Amino acid sequence: MTLPRAVAALWNELESVRVEVLREVEGLSQRQADFQPGEKDWSVGEVLHHLTIAEIATGKLTTKPFKESEAAGALAPFPAALDALGRPPKGPAGPAEAPQVVWPEAGKPIDELIAVMKATRERSRQSIERLATADPRPLKFKHFRFGDMDLGQWWTLQAEHDGTHLQQIRDIKRAAGFPKS
Repeated sequence: MTLPRAVAALWNELESVRVEVLREVEGLSQRQADFQPGEKDWSVGEVLHHLTIAEIATGKLTTKPFKESEAAGALAPFPAALDALGRPPKGPAGPAEAPQVVWPEAGKPIDELIAVMKATRERSRQSIERLATADPRPLKFKHFRFGDMDLGQWWTLQAEHDGTHLQQIRDIKRAAGFPKS
C-alpha cells in the first residue's frame, strides 16, 4: 500500500527510532538487560517491555475510534492535502510516571522481548495502513497526560516516546556498574 506523504513520514519516523532502539540492545546479555542503575530505575529489559506494551495499546486504541466512526457513517477519507500529522500537545515539565497499564515486568528474557517488539511493529504497520485510509483528526482518544488527541497525534507520540526511551537505554548502558557482559 502506498501511504500518503504524512503517514509515510510518520512510518519512517517510527521505523528510524525503532532501528536505533534495536541497535542499542543488540547483543546484550540477560545480566545487562536486567541491570538497574538505581533501586527505582528501570532496566533495559523493562524499557523494552514498556515500549512494546505502549505500542500494543496505541494499536488497540486505533481500532476503537475507527469502528465507532465507521458505525456512525462518519469516517472521512484521508485528505490529500494533509502534509503532516499533528504533534502531540506539550505536557507538564519534568518526567512523567507511566500509567500502571503500561508498567513493565522485570526479568523477561531479552531475546523474547526483542522478538515480541519486532512482531508488535509488524502488527503496527496494519494500524498505520488503516490510519492512511481516513482523516485521523476527528478520530480522538483521551491520553492520561495530554487529554484528547487524534490518532495521528497518538502515533506521533509513539515515535517520540520511543525516542525518549532510546535515550534512557543509552543512559542505563553508561551508568556506573553496568555489566561488561
